[in-house]
Amino acid sequence: MTTLQQLERDLGPVSLGPIVGEDVLAGPDTIAVLDPATEETIAEVAGGDIDTALLAVDAAHQAMSQWASQSPRHRSDVLRRAYDLMVSRCEALAQLIVLENGKALADARSEVLYAAEFFRWYSEEAVRLTGEIGSAPAGSNRIMVVHKPIGVALLITPWNFPAAMATRKIGPALAAGCTVVLKPASETPLTALALARLLVDAGAPAGVVNVVPSRRSDALASRLLDDPRVRKVSFTGSTEVGRSLLAHAARTIVNSGMELGGNAPFVVFGDADLDAAVSGAMVAKLRNGGSACTAANRFIVHASIAEDFAGRLAEAMSRLTVGPGLEPGTDIGPLVNAKTRDKVSGLVSGALDSGAKALVGAAAPNRRGFYYMPTVLNAVPADAAILGEEIFGPVAPITTFEHIDDAVALANATEYGLVSYVYTTDLRTGLRVGEQLDSGMVGINRPVVSDPAAPFGGTKQSGLGREGGHEGMLEYTETQYLAVDW
Repeated sequence: MTTLQQLERDLGPVSLGPIVGEDVLAGPDTIAVLDPATEETIAEVAGGDIDTALLAVDAAHQAMSQWASQSPRHRSDVLRRAYDLMVSRCEALAQLIVLENGKALADARSEVLYAAEFFRWYSEEAVRLTGEIGSAPAGSNRIMVVHKPIGVALLITPWNFPAAMATRKIGPALAAGCTVVLKPASETPLTALALARLLVDAGAPAGVVNVVPSRRSDALASRLLDDPRVRKVSFTGSTEVGRSLLAHAARTIVNSGMELGGNAPFVVFGDADLDAAVSGAMVAKLRNGGSACTAANRFIVHASIAEDFAGRLAEAMSRLTVGPGLEPGTDIGPLVNAKTRDKVSGLVSGALDSGAKALVGAAAPNRRGFYYMPTVLNAVPADAAILGEEIFGPVAPITTFEHIDDAVALANATEYGLVSYVYTTDLRTGLRVGEQLDSGMVGINRPVVSDPAAPFGGTKQSGLGREGGHEGMLEYTETQYLAVDW
């Protein structure tokens, strides 16, 4: 069995405490990190408080001018070395993620490689932070536009993708010339600390990347958003917490990027290739065991094929192996904690009480660990609570439609608008429906939309701003206009 001590031989010490500037601080609290597969403590990490976080802002602020003044090529080289190191340490990082997060090892390996791509993409974008120049319409002067680093950035990341959600923020921030204070989820601080050490090894100067694990998230974030040196907050997590952060950020007009909740529809038209649709559903639903903001949450299937689709999906899910993420052959690991498992269980029970039919799963196995069985619910009533909430577990609720307009209406009947999925063999239908869906991203006959080169983000209550692509780097800049005459 892999242990944390074994992994630290490859990754360096990752279970110490806040990394601030050149120092590892003790911190006033202790964060017990649990293995979701065993419910046992694998590490006790020192947790920071407000004073610790302010020291991190001090370090980031002191490092800011020097880092911003480095050449774009220098910042690019640091990020490229970080990419190379992350790929070379893939197995150790993946096993670390499994230990504290619970996901299956194959899922964790995929996350590490995906996360590393943000370092590679933004190593390439760092040298492309270009502005523009033109003439004023009146001919009186030139219009020069430049993009300057916005300043110290507060990054707050969730537990479900502890590596990818961190690199998706750190990469563009460093490329733009910003320094950062990263506050990881208290369930998964080890991966964030490992990434900080990796970036130091890649050449990031002291104070450029600071990590403050903490159980005092609300108080810490509120205080830092009142600090005039913090000019950017980027948060990935629940819509409820995002609203609170936006309210705090409004007090000092802090630039805010919010990647919030999702309730993704997976629309299957009657002409869809069912093999492709079921295969896509397995990926869109079960990536990270269903604990993803992009996870397919509502399966909206044409009535003519609904029974066939449901049966095939249930049969595919029944073949999955549930167990500890590090065990060979495991497809689905445990959920991250008891609270998450109990929420999933409650949503399934409510759906069954409302008339849905369980084709497979619909139970937590009688074993130690925060497990829930892969589940398919058929004939889910349109008003069932499970269709209105982000499930964050391996549960696929299926409802039906008759006409295209009904499918669009059902898909848009949510306060969220992160991602939608559409399966049809008629590309014209797919594109027409895709444009009508009120979501920031649409996968047409594709179960995965995330890509470091693409702008990731949603509409409505799913957030503000975009991560990834060239837009992701611009989120960490201020646009400055200079009026010049020569």
